[in-house]
Amino acid sequence: MAWGSSVFARISATNAYGTSSFSTAGNGAVIVTVPDAPVNLLNNAAQTTTNKISIYWTKGSSEGGLTVLDYTVSWDQGTGIWVVR
Repeated sequence: MAWGSSVFARISATNAYGTSSFSTAGNGAVIVTVPDAPVNLLNNAAQTTTNKISIYWTKGSSEGGLTVLDYTVSWDQGTGIWVVR
């Protein structure tokens, strides 16, 4: 299945006497394993100087099931070459 696909599931219960029939299928779970890209990248003009840029963003709507641990920032000074730091 592709990321973002809905997952349908059904459940049965088992005890010492046997196993129940399956429940009605339901969905609501979505396969996600990587976080969504951050959005709303903006310059923080109050802290940007001629020697540094200050930016901020909003985290993506999904963290992919785990907390985001880090962000990687890259930039292009108009040369078409992206610098990653």
